Amino acid sequence: MNAGILGLGRYVPDRILTNYDLEKMVDTSDEWIRTRTGIQERRIAGDDIETSDMAAEAAKEALEQSKLTAEDIDLLLVATVTPDYGFPSVACLVQEKIGAVNASAMDLSAACAGFMYGMVTAKQFIETGTYKNVLVIGAEKLSKITDWKDRNTAVLFGDGAGAAVIGPVSDNKGILSFELGSDGSGAKHLYQGEKYIYMNGREVFKFAVRRMGESSLSVIEKAGLTKEDVDYLVPHQANIRIMEASRQRLDLPEEKMAKTIEKYGNTSSSTIPIALYEAVQEEKVKDNDVVVLVGFGGGLTWGAVALRLGQ
Repeated sequence: MNAGILGLGRYVPDRILTNYDLEKMVDTSDEWIRTRTGIQERRIAGDDIETSDMAAEAAKEALEQSKLTAEDIDLLLVATVTPDYGFPSVACLVQEKIGAVNASAMDLSAACAGFMYGMVTAKQFIETGTYKNVLVIGAEKLSKITDWKDRNTAVLFGDGAGAAVIGPVSDNKGILSFELGSDGSGAKHLYQGEKYIYMNGREVFKFAVRRMGESSLSVIEKAGLTKEDVDYLVPHQANIRIMEASRQRLDLPEEKMAKTIEKYGNTSSSTIPIALYEAVQEEKVKDNDVVVLVGFGGGLTWGAVALRLGQ
């Protein structure tokens, strides 16, 4: 059986932090941020909201869309680098919050590529018949590991969660192909130090432009498709210039690429499910469309999925 998306959900905090707000906090400007990143504002979770809270809200909406209950979930996967605690996992906390009493639960750590890793893991369990319904969530509270005095990173990150219920779909639908990869020699370019995120922007940019393009083309080829078959691209929302490079590699027009970076900034593992959710809600994609999801992150890691929407 094929594995595909049965329902999507997303949660973003209410508080908006604009570029103009950041001008008062660090030596930067709205123009500098917009021209280099494409970000205009981002969402910041309050002290009373943890990663598991955001993940649970996104999960509830995904379940509602899928017309399943929490009890129907066999496995709960949360991709995050900002867990509530060292342990227990965010997945276990979400299990309790939503009542997924029949699910096994664990976290995945693949940074901004985490949702791709989660989807591909879900696919294996479903297509082998081990599990039927898997809930995959990308959730991050990056604001708690962001150094708000570092102009290079403070402008980039926000908080949020996106979720997908993955389950069996008909033969020609669902995840058609995937690619996962990692290069540990690049770990020094993007990592969390004693407390905060450190990033070598120049090296990460070069890596991302190369890997996002290459892995997008790879999954298209693995699925037996051509660039002309792709209806929509959902790239990791890290930097508009990286996203544009990926779009151009696929020869797609601007309107065929998801773009939520201006509203939410980089929310790591949750950018792709949030962007896909909004594309579906706004009817930019529909059943039977071929969509490429592609992300990269610390590790260094990357991942891409080609899927045909619908059940």
